Amino acid sequence: MNLKPNLLVILLCLGLIFPALAQEKQPQKLQNPFTVQYLKQNLLKTQPRLVLNADLEKLVKAKLKSDPVIQNMYRAVQANAKEIQKKPMLERKLEGRRLLGVSREMLYRINMLGMVYRMEKDAKILKRINDEVVAVCNFTDWNPSHYLDVAEMSMAVALALDWTAGKLPAATITLAKKALIDKGIKPSWPKDGKNPGWAYGHNNWNQVCNGGMIAASIAVAEVEPELAAKTIYRAMDGMVQALVQYQPDGVYPEGSTYWGYGTSFTVMTVAMLESAFGTDFGITGYPGLKESAMYRVMMNAPSGWYFNFADCGDKRGEGGDVTLAWFAAKTGNKSFFEKERFLLPITNLGELSRISGAALVWMSQYQEKTGVKVPQNWKGDGSNPIVIFTGGDNDTRHYYFGGKGGRGTTSHGNMDAGSFIFELDGVRWSIDPGNQNYNTLEQAGFDLWGSCQNCDRWKLITKSNFGHSTLTVNDSLFLNNGYAPLLKFEEGKTPQATFDLTAVYNGKLKSAQRCFIKDGPASVVIEDQIVTNEKTQLVTWQMMTTADVELTKGGAVLKQDGKTLKLENLSHPQLQLSVVSLYPAPLKLDRQMVNLKRIEIRIPAWTIENGATLLKVRLAGE
Repeated sequence: MNLKPNLLVILLCLGLIFPALAQEKQPQKLQNPFTVQYLKQNLLKTQPRLVLNADLEKLVKAKLKSDPVIQNMYRAVQANAKEIQKKPMLERKLEGRRLLGVSREMLYRINMLGMVYRMEKDAKILKRINDEVVAVCNFTDWNPSHYLDVAEMSMAVALALDWTAGKLPAATITLAKKALIDKGIKPSWPKDGKNPGWAYGHNNWNQVCNGGMIAASIAVAEVEPELAAKTIYRAMDGMVQALVQYQPDGVYPEGSTYWGYGTSFTVMTVAMLESAFGTDFGITGYPGLKESAMYRVMMNAPSGWYFNFADCGDKRGEGGDVTLAWFAAKTGNKSFFEKERFLLPITNLGELSRISGAALVWMSQYQEKTGVKVPQNWKGDGSNPIVIFTGGDNDTRHYYFGGKGGRGTTSHGNMDAGSFIFELDGVRWSIDPGNQNYNTLEQAGFDLWGSCQNCDRWKLITKSNFGHSTLTVNDSLFLNNGYAPLLKFEEGKTPQATFDLTAVYNGKLKSAQRCFIKDGPASVVIEDQIVTNEKTQLVTWQMMTTADVELTKGGAVLKQDGKTLKLENLSHPQLQLSVVSLYPAPLKLDRQMVNLKRIEIRIPAWTIENGATLLKVRLAGE
């Protein structure tokens, strides 16, 4: 394979390629008064001023005396800071084309060390912060070819300068500010005078990179006011292109773990702006952003797995969600404040997220005002529409169903329109194969990021429709940019949702609508209304699972972890199901999942009378 990334790869990785639907959204502007004059007149003159300021620091210290959650989380920060001091200094070592792991480690270290320093003013901690800053600022560069690396490093160094508030040696302060200017901000201004793709992009790169540049700009505002002002102005102007993607219902198109990434930098940005300028210039109230907190909650299945569509990780960690806690602070909704998880023993919390130091600030601001109930059933529309059915409060069966529409060319998207995951009794019966390591694929010369119809990405089980619980026609790939909208969502005792899958088949059938129906406390029905045309040859219903499968007359019995699930082919019981083993997976580069298989119901088009049929399958627990 060709090891050089093609232009499409470069464009996608810079955030330049996005779905047509995203391009059609017209974002409303944020308040953006940033000029040199505004910066000089309105930027807080004292430090700290990034996330923390004098008033907020007093609040955190007060909560450390009275609030069990803040006390426990701070003890965890202290424990993390203690472990960091045993580690060697960071070195400029790339993993493939990324320095991102190093940059993230630096942001983590400064969050832990910096918050301990703010609370305790320990000279030993200050020296360690100094050594960390000197080490990374002496790197030749922060890897501007992959700008996430620069952004996270810039935020880390900016926080280190700010939270030490002039107590670092003068030489270190000079070195750090020069590094922020020369290795952080200036490379974000291409020599051709144009904006980098991420500055106005539609995905997480926008949120991370603009947030990092705002942090760096505030840190150097006194020495480079013109550069700082124009950089913050660009960030405030461009951020809306990412914020608009949350609309209308808060669904983050790139999946839950990328919500965690992109949104964490948006809330960091808000916290920095509020502490430094006294306002967030309209970000918090941006339509769809606050709604995304409920989306995040609904993505957490009872098993501890996510509804892991798109390039999403499989499971969440044990600790509380510190980004979600920001939404709790803004709304007062206790459903967003995971108190029990924050109060876990320090050993269970382990290594905290890299913004957990900063998160103590907004967690200290949380005051319970409401207990808005998490809905039993939920839908989120947008460029990657989804529906969730649950068993509600006190459900002993731990029922959880997630279905989706969307398109493959959504950022980090897959050919998974019409797919679904289903949990019951603590078992995930229908699975999404999830994500896999980017660097492994890239080092093999695999074009992971191209999203054209014939691109490498769609050869992987994790990315193509052949690896998802959906409908496939003529054993063909979905149309990469075919969009499957959510047509209908009904709540009530028998909730249901209908997606129109027609566009993803690129004319290989006349129409296809998939309806998900929660018909009982331990079952779900999948109904597919199919109308064929002259191009239709074969329709395949498929379900991905890692359960053991025993074929029966008119269906199958699935067994896993001592539990049982029946699959009933209600509409076509005369058709025998088949099972395709996908372990080992077809490609060496595929994700290898033990016991992975695809259950199929294959319907030749010639057997469909009058060109139309309703395919009805029921999954039911014992």
